[in-house]
Amino acid sequence: MAAAGMKIMVGCKRVIDYAVKVRVRPDKTGVVTEGVKHSMNPFDEIAVEEAVRLREKKLAGELIAVSCGPKECGETLRTALAMGFDRAIHVEINDPKVYETLSPLHVSKIFAKLVEKEKPGLVILGKQAIDDDCNQTGQMLAGLLRWPQATFTSKLSVNGDSADITREVDGGLETIKVSLPAVVTADLRLNEPRYATLPNIMKAKKKPMDKVNPTELGVDLSPRVEILKVEEPPVREAGVKVDNVDELINRLKNEACVI
Repeated sequence: MAAAGMKIMVGCKRVIDYAVKVRVRPDKTGVVTEGVKHSMNPFDEIAVEEAVRLREKKLAGELIAVSCGPKECGETLRTALAMGFDRAIHVEINDPKVYETLSPLHVSKIFAKLVEKEKPGLVILGKQAIDDDCNQTGQMLAGLLRWPQATFTSKLSVNGDSADITREVDGGLETIKVSLPAVVTADLRLNEPRYATLPNIMKAKKKPMDKVNPTELGVDLSPRVEILKVEEPPVREAGVKVDNVDELINRLKNEACVI
């Protein structure tokens, strides 16, 4: 596929805003989402920005944003449209119970069906969502499609029918080449997303947004995992000062039990 006409599909998940302090429900079945500010998952926002930059370099054609969830996800998709995307696909999941049990496997199956229909040359996802931190959807999608995958991407260069990827790994940076079509997941240092301007926000309201449901795509959303309990992390105890090295070693050995 020629890069200049390459269609790019990007996932845009609606999550609780990163600046909001998350609170656990009294019944410990999940976190409080009612009346809480939501926004696009930051890693997905980076993926959106990268797709826009590729088109600005004449390396991509149509840009499509996809989100799965309730009607409020439309707002998240409008953000992508305001940043420069051409159209959006909203996979509607309006049952709160079904949405709460939506897993990376479900989402990857939905994306696989959309990829079969839209035939993009590149799918870019955030490396993970900041609500569940699963870091699984991109890998599962590549497996379902039998496409090459490049995860934790900090630099992306498209060259005809392939892409050069710099990945962030434990030992530093790794550079690989993948053939297209492929699945790429965006890491934090890939770019810094732009702010949507007011004129583009107004234009985004008129851009097309298709709505489909998982049943139409033939995807079963039956839960695969049962959440037993959600708890807040324990409160960290205050630190103490020691008078000398001997006391430090004694506390580390007999109280912290780390040596």
